[in-house]
Amino acid sequence: MSFVSIDSASYDVQPGQSIVDRIDWTIPAGEFHCLVGRSGCGKTTLLKLAAGLLQPTAGAIRIRGNTVREPSPEVGFVFQTPTLLEWHTALDNVLLPLSLKRRPRPEDRRKAEELLDLVGLSGLEGRHPRALSGGQQSRVAIARALITEPALLLLDEPFAALDAITREELQDDLLRLCALRGTTVLFVTHDIAEAIYLADRVAVMEAGRLHHTLAVDLPRPRGREARYSPRFTALCRELRRAMDGAPVQPVPLDAAS
Repeated sequence: MSFVSIDSASYDVQPGQSIVDRIDWTIPAGEFHCLVGRSGCGKTTLLKLAAGLLQPTAGAIRIRGNTVREPSPEVGFVFQTPTLLEWHTALDNVLLPLSLKRRPRPEDRRKAEELLDLVGLSGLEGRHPRALSGGQQSRVAIARALITEPALLLLDEPFAALDAITREELQDDLLRLCALRGTTVLFVTHDIAEAIYLADRVAVMEAGRLHHTLAVDLPRPRGREARYSPRFTALCRELRRAMDGAPVQPVPLDAAS
């Protein structure tokens, strides 16, 4: 049984006007899936439906076979901007999901410190957001989403505002952390290369519908060289053609350009 199952899910802003229109999609446990599409196509709305922040007008979304009716502690969410509390330190921002439920224990603080170390922020635990760069703030947001050890992580274009090198570093951090924990991921982006680098499977969304899917067969773990391989280029080309609405054919495994 798929870990996440989206079954004919729709979301209407008013009768006859669907932002998400009869989406079917499944994500096996531990896989990393990406959703790409132009602005306004419904990507973020679908992510909010999966998070339980919105309820579908029709159809259903299930996690472990259970219908999603509200936000769940086993689902982590990373927004487009880090949304850190300015009056909290990096450590306290990571601990926030736990602090909202109970007083953090010493073992919680140790776990938060370990997460900050894993995202490259060791020694910066006491800094406030204003003393952190944009990339460092994004790292804190990822650590915060992982502090509850969610089985499913949802990310909404979290690296879109960052420079290219920082974005690549954070992509590598995210892949490493999710592989370490066996986390299932649904990642929304408009960046073709980002989707191909991160995903096991990519879906193209347009006008509320999914109209193309692509299996990404690049070997894992992925590193810098994967970004410059002929296979990577061929997959990016196919995904771009799909986003342009052109007919596409599966890319041969021996594609050289």
